[in-house]
Amino acid sequence: MPKKTKGTKRKPSRSKKKNNEEIKISFFELVKRAVRSEEFPKVVAVFLALFTVFCFISFVSFFVTWFSDYSLVENVTPGSLIKGERNIGNVCGNLGAFMAYVMLRYTFGIASFGFLIIFALIVLRIFKVRINHYAKWFASTMVIMLWLSCIFGFIVVGFDLEDMEDLSGIVGIGINQVLCSFLGTIGCALLLLAITIVIPMMLFKVRYTGLIRGVKRTPELISNMLQKAEKEDEETDLEEESILVDTPSIPTAETPKPTGRTVNDLFKEPLHTEQQEPAPTEVEEPTIEPEKQPTYVFDVNTPIVTPKFTPEEDDEDDGIAFIVKDKSGNIISQTQETSEETETEEENEKPMEHHTIDEPYDPRLDLPRFQTPTTDILVDYDKRNEVVTKEELLQNNEKIKKTLGYYGIGITSISATPGPTVTLYEIVPAPGVRISKIKGLSDDIALSLAAIGIRIIAPIPGKGTIGIEVPNAKPQVVSMKSMINSPEFQNSKAELPIVLGKTVENEPYVTDLAKAPHLLVAGATGQGKSVGLNAIVSSLLYKKHPAELKFIFVDPKKVELSLYSDLDRHYLAKIPNGKNAVITDVNEVQDTLNSLCVLMDTRYELLKDVQCKKITEYNAKFLERKILPVDGHGYMPYIVVVIDEFADLIITAGKKIEQPICRIAQLARAVGIHLIIATQRPSVNVITGTIKANFPARMAFKTSSMIDSRTILDSPGAEQLIGRGDMLVAIDGKTTRLQCALIDTQEIESLVSDISQQDGYTGCFELPEPPEEGETGGEKMDVGPAGKIDALFEDAANSVVDSQYGSTSTLQRNFGIGYARAGKIIDQLERAGIVGPFNGSKPRAVLVKSRVELEEILARVLHKE
Repeated sequence: MPKKTKGTKRKPSRSKKKNNEEIKISFFELVKRAVRSEEFPKVVAVFLALFTVFCFISFVSFFVTWFSDYSLVENVTPGSLIKGERNIGNVCGNLGAFMAYVMLRYTFGIASFGFLIIFALIVLRIFKVRINHYAKWFASTMVIMLWLSCIFGFIVVGFDLEDMEDLSGIVGIGINQVLCSFLGTIGCALLLLAITIVIPMMLFKVRYTGLIRGVKRTPELISNMLQKAEKEDEETDLEEESILVDTPSIPTAETPKPTGRTVNDLFKEPLHTEQQEPAPTEVEEPTIEPEKQPTYVFDVNTPIVTPKFTPEEDDEDDGIAFIVKDKSGNIISQTQETSEETETEEENEKPMEHHTIDEPYDPRLDLPRFQTPTTDILVDYDKRNEVVTKEELLQNNEKIKKTLGYYGIGITSISATPGPTVTLYEIVPAPGVRISKIKGLSDDIALSLAAIGIRIIAPIPGKGTIGIEVPNAKPQVVSMKSMINSPEFQNSKAELPIVLGKTVENEPYVTDLAKAPHLLVAGATGQGKSVGLNAIVSSLLYKKHPAELKFIFVDPKKVELSLYSDLDRHYLAKIPNGKNAVITDVNEVQDTLNSLCVLMDTRYELLKDVQCKKITEYNAKFLERKILPVDGHGYMPYIVVVIDEFADLIITAGKKIEQPICRIAQLARAVGIHLIIATQRPSVNVITGTIKANFPARMAFKTSSMIDSRTILDSPGAEQLIGRGDMLVAIDGKTTRLQCALIDTQEIESLVSDISQQDGYTGCFELPEPPEEGETGGEKMDVGPAGKIDALFEDAANSVVDSQYGSTSTLQRNFGIGYARAGKIIDQLERAGIVGPFNGSKPRAVLVKSRVELEEILARVLHKE
């Protein structure tokens, strides 16, 4: 074996090096993992919350003990601060006193309490406490801190209060020194006054309506005061003159009645200290009363009723004197009500003027101070958009010509209409060119243009051209602000106007939901369906008063429509004892829909009583006071039901949800109840034929397949959309391509906040009590001699209604049964009212035309069995 040489050192093994490196790496990784863990922010938030409480206590204590602590803290050193050599009176010790001194003196002064609000907002944000407008609260706190510091700084600088520098801090003093040197003391004061007025308007939407109304009424109040003073002077002059005129005294039990003597005769008579008895003989004396002052005498033992006057008497009389006497004639009280009090009462009754019979009824006076939010709270995206260039239009024009030329398709002319998302190229084909040949070239045109979402309209309705829609290289964003401010929407006379976006021709698309009358919205995930719903709701909020419109929001996801929950005192409706204004529970959805059915039936009864066909006629008569508010009659607000994630409701509840929706969709249009249903799964089992038949208006965003497009629109096209708000709207048999208007979450929160801060009702609009579970709304039917219903009765009924053909032989063939049993089932169907009587060799008439009516009949029939 080889010998070991002396003096050689053994090298450390690689394994030990690796272990040391692993230890070091694991330590730093441990720190990184601790910082990146989900618990770390919460730990920081706990310490920040404790620090906030510590700062608050130290600030408050500093203002209590500042007189004794100020000199100690001002010259403090780090050593004395740590050792605690100085006797500080602050309850938070040396650190609390020093921290309060620094933050109050060298920042914003007393406004530094705003730092504590900011710390609290950060803590709430980390713990994910839901507070609307975190950024707005943060910015508002900073602005108010700066404003208060400037106000106190002006006081300190203007009045030379050097000992009160802690009120404003160095920030406020410095700003005021600069402003006073630049604008002077008066200019600085006016600037701060203007800022004081503007800040509440910007941050808290204060409109100063009361102050403005008071300023407008100031001249009127001054003139009234002057007139009142003149009347008082005239009354004083009349009283002085009446002393020199023969005036009768008020008769009492102790004094004799006046005899009409003059003032000189009274001076000639001797004074009597004792009470004189009245003369035994009664002499009729003339009754002299002030002009235009009728006197009313009341008995104390009978109740006093305020006399009523006609307008003619009220205009003539300057005042009314009231004298109350007992049975013996003694005066107990005497009051005078002047015309000024009457004027005051009339002013107090002015808010109730809409209840007078002479004027039309105005439902908006229920909330007379409600104001529609301004569009300033919305964002204008139009300024950021880029216009389609002329070079892009010419390039696409040439490529379309070449592509069609490759396949031998001649073009007479071509024109381009740029829109927000796509550009419409209208071509006029040469004579003899088949339209179907152009339709099949959509993929080839898309390949030549290197674009997706090419859609060919052949032909364009109302035009003798073929349209090719090509997406723009840089699509534009359509802002909701521009749509709300558009003349088409502002001047719309529709009952429920909604603006959805811009067409290919760059024109706002405005339609009437009342004429739709129900809307089906569908599309793949993330293609703009929720934004479309928000555009519809915001359109109605900007156009209708809370007394004219109510919403019912159904949101199984609990996050999309919950933004509107603060509108409960203005626009929302719910059933009695409902949990939330925005409905998320499936059982509550079922009760709400059943309650709407009850409300629908009630409204139809009211329309029948006054011989009206629809809600517009009824409300017009009620506004003209041709219908009295008795026996349940009253103004009918429109009710819009917005249901998101309809597929989830169908999967969960099935026919319990589908049946009332179909009934409302069939009948509720005339009584002002409209449905908006949205779903991400436009499959046949979700959007059934019954639902599609009652929802003629449809909005389709981009779908994943042509089958889904046919399910929504009954035609292809939605699968060729480019997404991000690109949609097809089918109303009145006409399909239009739109770019949906964008309104983001912050804009919705601002809109809801503006409305919720105004005066509203005491709570939600209450719907009728939903019917008890198991109620069918009709009488039970007897379909057999002994109530025996055949086992194939339900299947036979469905078959007859679906085929609209009822005969015994048909049932025999379809179910493989004998003639006797088939005849028995037909007789039961007749007694149930599903088919008509025997009609010889012809098949029986089918009386039920839809599955919805059949299900109601089956529910009554099978309930008895």
